[in-house]
Amino acid sequence: MEITQKLTSEEAIKLEEKHGAHNYYPLPVVLSKGEGVYVWDVEGKKYFDFLSAYSAVNQGHCHPKIVGTLKEQAETLTLTSRAFFNDILGPYEKYITEYFGFDKVLPMNTGAEGVETAIKICRKYAYEKRGIPENQAKIIVCDGNFHGRTTTVISFSNDEDARNSFGPYTPGFLNIPYNDIEALEVALEDENVAGFLVEPIQGEAGVVVPDKNYLAEAAALCKKKGALFIADEIQTGIARTGGLLRVCGDCSCEHKCERQEATYTRPDILILGKALSGGAYPVSAVLADDEVMNVIKPGQHGSTFGGNPLGCKVAMAALEVVNDEKLIQNARRLGEIFRERMNKFIETTDTITLVRGRGLLNAIVINDTPDSSTAWDICVALKENGLLAKPTHGNIIRFAPPLVMTEEQLHECCDIIESTIRDFK
Repeated sequence: MEITQKLTSEEAIKLEEKHGAHNYYPLPVVLSKGEGVYVWDVEGKKYFDFLSAYSAVNQGHCHPKIVGTLKEQAETLTLTSRAFFNDILGPYEKYITEYFGFDKVLPMNTGAEGVETAIKICRKYAYEKRGIPENQAKIIVCDGNFHGRTTTVISFSNDEDARNSFGPYTPGFLNIPYNDIEALEVALEDENVAGFLVEPIQGEAGVVVPDKNYLAEAAALCKKKGALFIADEIQTGIARTGGLLRVCGDCSCEHKCERQEATYTRPDILILGKALSGGAYPVSAVLADDEVMNVIKPGQHGSTFGGNPLGCKVAMAALEVVNDEKLIQNARRLGEIFRERMNKFIETTDTITLVRGRGLLNAIVINDTPDSSTAWDICVALKENGLLAKPTHGNIIRFAPPLVMTEEQLHECCDIIESTIRDFK
């Protein structure tokens, strides 16, 4: 078969089923092109993308500035490894640390690598700076978490599909309920607790939004006990939830502020990924101040591709787009419109019980059991009507369009969602 051979959707799906591992269960649509908020399948049908590659494509598909930067750098220098310096990494490190307000960055590639990096930094800091006995450090995590699928991460997951038959599991983690300050306070009484790893909004769990003061109170408790507050903003960060980061809260300020608003909760370690490259190239990053990051010495952690010139250039372009196109403000404004429309629609139907979210990370809860196929069937019907979304946790549908969406496009999408659910049998 020629690599350039044009396939039908049916042929492409059969090839994946025959030659690929069956580790995903995608919607039956085969995409071949993307631009802005739209994607097209191999037959040429156009769809609104309401998933944004799990928030990796916040800046829209194939953003011309990001793609142009990628092309230019790809023709110049792509990879040196960290055996040598390169002329892009230093400027990138200066740019991203100033952008997010930290002293240091450790560049990686994928979100899961970012989480693993943060765990290692947290443990090393606990042993070398706090005097926790070697191999005794514990990290608090939350039930319902999703931080990736490495062996370490699934060791503290509640997702049995991700966890079962992959043991033995990595020790050193304490699970507590999400959005439960009292449970965190009790767990922090353990003197061997090194840190608290948390998603500011639990995305994979169904866009679970904690109480307004949860993050601030959690950070304050961690500081009191000397534990590091670690924010996994891989999905919630970079404008998705209506702030530069979700730990910024529902701030009304523009980006490049001095972080003086009362809603800002500064993490000790910040993990970023996904939209850090606008979906054009795998880029992730772990940021912290000198006191924490300087525990990592040469040879103790790294990545052949982490900090490569191509990824660094793409990331800077992706972050510039967030500023240039005011994506923070757009996500905040359109998110309010979306939830207002869905809440009005809920009053007219028994199919949806709840809408929740922040910015343009939202979900609707379907009035059926988690083991039913209703949410999946609705997503298939949405696909037929020109909108792509995906269920999570059985009876929840996550809606996360690219942040370059216009208000007119959003209303068109709401029309599709409402008519699809209204007509659903």
